[in-house]
Amino acid sequence: MKIARDSNQALGIGEFAGDFMTGTIGEPDASVLDRTVMFFTDSVICGISAIALATNAPTVLRNESLEYERPDGVPIFGSANRVAPEKAIVANCAAVREWDANGTNFGYNPKLGHTAGEFGHNDFYSVAIAAAQLAGRDGAYALRGMVLLDEIRGRLGEVFSLKSYRIDHVVHGAIASAATYGAMLGATPQQIESAIGMVVAHYIPWRAIRSGSQLSDSKGASAAISTEVAVLSMQRAMRGFVGPADIFRNPEAIWRQFEPTDGDSPFDLVLTHSGGDFAVMGMHFKLGLYEHQSAGALQGLLSLLVEHPQLLEEPQKIASIKIIAYEPAFGIIGDPAKRDPQTRQSADHSMVYIVATTLRKAIELAKRASRGGINYTSDEYWKVLMLSPFDYSEQAIFDHSTRLLMEKITFAHGGPQYDAKYPDGIPTSLIITTTDGQIYDSGLVMYPAGHARNTTANLAELLGAKWQMLGSLAVNDPDAIIDRFNTLPNLSAAQLRSLHDFKILDRKRLE
Repeated sequence: MKIARDSNQALGIGEFAGDFMTGTIGEPDASVLDRTVMFFTDSVICGISAIALATNAPTVLRNESLEYERPDGVPIFGSANRVAPEKAIVANCAAVREWDANGTNFGYNPKLGHTAGEFGHNDFYSVAIAAAQLAGRDGAYALRGMVLLDEIRGRLGEVFSLKSYRIDHVVHGAIASAATYGAMLGATPQQIESAIGMVVAHYIPWRAIRSGSQLSDSKGASAAISTEVAVLSMQRAMRGFVGPADIFRNPEAIWRQFEPTDGDSPFDLVLTHSGGDFAVMGMHFKLGLYEHQSAGALQGLLSLLVEHPQLLEEPQKIASIKIIAYEPAFGIIGDPAKRDPQTRQSADHSMVYIVATTLRKAIELAKRASRGGINYTSDEYWKVLMLSPFDYSEQAIFDHSTRLLMEKITFAHGGPQYDAKYPDGIPTSLIITTTDGQIYDSGLVMYPAGHARNTTANLAELLGAKWQMLGSLAVNDPDAIIDRFNTLPNLSAAQLRSLHDFKILDRKRLE
């Protein structure tokens, strides 16, 4: 469905969302529903493990939510207590996002020429869960809401690059959250339009949230806080508050301020309601804790270790490691300030730290092997070297061996040749040079494991390993929790209502 640039697109989104949730339009293929459930389970496992390790922002926001208990509310992860929905949503979204390890989109749709390349993440599923619980609906209804939210959010990322203007990408998610929450609870298209108008007019976050040599809680909680105000805006609109109309064509709003037009919105918006070509199908999984821009370098490293096991037999011969990548990877995780990360939030956005830590773990694995080297496939390496929260502890961040490897790494911009291949892929090369002059080149990596266009990795097995690793931090029986969320489409309304009623282990804070 095309919502044209010369139309009221906020109202169009409202009409689309309402029709999709009532079933007037829309029959997603089973592949779309299955993929969304995978992203949903992935997000929850990330979230509950962050809670178990008492990470700061999720802990603060969970405690805050419990100050807003109400009988007609919804529960947070690991609790039967009902709280105000916007407080449950901000707490749960913050937990999901804390590790920066859940799904990612790159805003790339060449079939329509929509290649703005805006980032985004599957942080927002708590909106659909809360709305379905409030509406007394079942798991299938919640899943449909997730598909809708990802569709709006993902397609906005394809047509407008917020990061180009130093605006945080979570604005797309906030707009989608307002529309989805309202549509699931029976809001009119006009009410949804008002809520979207309020989000854009009142609550625009700048990328100052994620700028600086050492990052703060605001980076991880950005999506959660924007979603909280999106839900509040939708609640107010449903009570009668009238927000700015036709916000995408408003000359004073961000869209036309950054990309001036003669009166239209800067873009057409095309939303899918049936079949298999939904935005979620182009989204990517992270296989552990790392900034998604580093996935190409990780795949390049693991491929070299598979092809040249002698690198681990004599690691002291590694003289230098050169990583060549594209913008924005070079500018974001290759930032010179990230060469000396002091906190987890900075380390997981440091290319040199991520690659050095993975290589250090591989060297240690080889030393423990019964023979001089090891012979793993790429998938096996992903599973055994997968970066966990403990790889970002204070002890790990300042590990001497890791720091020595970091000193050997240089990071170069590949120029137009690399930039042109993004965001279709994650174009990266990794070159290891040894002290005896041998050069080992990964070649150009485009679609690492976890990427939507990767065809070589066994994604189900890799995600299973990730979910076991993180799930075991949060609960005694991770298989039961994984099954609990994987069965979302089959849950009754009563089962959905108690979805979060399970005990999360109280681990020691990650130091």
